[in-house]
Amino acid sequence: MELLPESVQKLRDRVAIVTGGSRGIGRAIAIALATEGATVVVNYARSSSAADAVVSEITAAGGQAIAVQADMSKSDEVDALIKTTIEQCSRVDILVNNAGITRDTLLLRMKPEDWQAVIDLNLTGVFLATRAVAKIMLKQKSGRIVNIASVAGQMGNPGQANYSAAKAGVIGFTKTIAKELASRGVTVNAVAPGFIATDMTKDLKADDILKFIPLGRYGQPEEVAGMVRFLAADPAAAYITGQTFNVDGGMVMS
Repeated sequence: MELLPESVQKLRDRVAIVTGGSRGIGRAIAIALATEGATVVVNYARSSSAADAVVSEITAAGGQAIAVQADMSKSDEVDALIKTTIEQCSRVDILVNNAGITRDTLLLRMKPEDWQAVIDLNLTGVFLATRAVAKIMLKQKSGRIVNIASVAGQMGNPGQANYSAAKAGVIGFTKTIAKELASRGVTVNAVAPGFIATDMTKDLKADDILKFIPLGRYGQPEEVAGMVRFLAADPAAAYITGQTFNVDGGMVMS
């Protein structure tokens, strides 16, 4: 990676938390925000080595980043993440709720624990992190929150009742919190990726999927990160809130 020149960095002296920032889309987002000069808190649940690799890549390029472990589905660990961020970085300007899992199977085969695990991280985790940083951002009278949703939350997807429900919830949550926080200068938006080339999609049958994507290919994590960077960093995004932006190769059109 290469940092932008300081004279054009839009996030210099800003602090960004990226949940699930150690790989895939989260990694690309962390790097994209770092190129804009942000100090990035790379959250991870299990793989410290992957998170440390992201931090090393950012710091080697002259940026600033730290890795912080937290299971975003657990309130006490979320609170500890925010506390560590404030202690080490003094503020929180951007939150990207990206952490997520899948437990795919058809409804009649889905175990309650598989339903609950996905809801707990993909939806409740967004609630816990947003609630924690909202208090800080309201005092600052500024902040940008970007929630990673999914086209599955808009159109549904067989075998993903839990995931689709959670991501649809994220979209509704985004609209509500955008209205609650707008008066204090805090924007809240969602990005809904389609099929992106990550570990989560590597085992899917591409031929069955590509026929539904007008652009005829999977997206890249950096293409999702580009939209997040715009919403989090660009001054032109200051008047955008409560919206969901699809990065899906034209898969969902409305």
